[in-house]
Amino acid sequence: MFFADKKSKTAFLSVISNTSLILFKLVVGLLIGSISIISEAIHSGVDLLAALIALFAVKKSAKPADSDHPFGHGKVENVSGAIEALLIFVAAGWIIYESIHKFMHPTVIGHAGWGALVMLFSVLVNIFVSNILFKVGNETESMALKADAWHLRTDVYTSGGVLLAMLIIWAGDLTGSQMDLRWIDPAVAIFVALLILKAAFQLTRQTVADLLDVGLPESEEAIIKESIEMFSPAVRGYHNLRTRKSGSSRFIEFHLMMDPEISVRDSHKMTEEVSDLIKKQLYDASLTIHVEPCDGNCTAKCADGCLVHKHYMDES
Repeated sequence: MFFADKKSKTAFLSVISNTSLILFKLVVGLLIGSISIISEAIHSGVDLLAALIALFAVKKSAKPADSDHPFGHGKVENVSGAIEALLIFVAAGWIIYESIHKFMHPTVIGHAGWGALVMLFSVLVNIFVSNILFKVGNETESMALKADAWHLRTDVYTSGGVLLAMLIIWAGDLTGSQMDLRWIDPAVAIFVALLILKAAFQLTRQTVADLLDVGLPESEEAIIKESIEMFSPAVRGYHNLRTRKSGSSRFIEFHLMMDPEISVRDSHKMTEEVSDLIKKQLYDASLTIHVEPCDGNCTAKCADGCLVHKHYMDES
């Protein structure tokens, strides 16, 4: 429950920061007539919706398993990540549409200094909040918080681009330049949209992988295999290793080959020791281990995980 409470507080921080940024950006954007700042306000609006979804997801995923959800509620975080990605695509499309319209019908931007000031504030706030979201998201392996962090980190880059545009326009106003700088505002807005689309694609790929029960990364499966091998020669081998992830929860199952003469009590103790070692190294792991007798006659399915042959080779 400690992690769940920590995740909820972090998600709520994102809600507060995004609400504040929407108000600042929208007011300033409308006052000075900047489509890039208004697009940033829309981006922050999407971030706010994403933060609300993340807040709901971390609270829902923290609920324990029940009769209707025997594997827990972890998939809620993956679903929330997919919804957040869809929202990013929609926001990017709207920004591109408005930017093209602005190219065709350019308008003069007044008081660009105010625009630069609000974008600088946005950059600093989002760096601070996204760092916290990444830290807690990685600690708790929360897909919802990491997705929200990517939303804000993208906002850092896009706000930086708009900040640069406002500074150029402001410098032009101060120096009395006769150059037509009106194109910079919609050009930066389109650049913002392209960065948003890239983030949406990366987020979609990650969330879909977990929703489709793709196996754990090779590095994590290597930890599982190495942990099992630590118990050789008492454990003679393993096979049918299957893994998947649901939110921050990992589900691991495999067959463990053991001495056919070993007692039920001893085999149970051995599986608990193997399970405990894996759980110490992989956060929120749930294991299902099926014990099978090994008579030394390797079949094709257990050849890759045979530890009898490996132990013999190590001895020689």
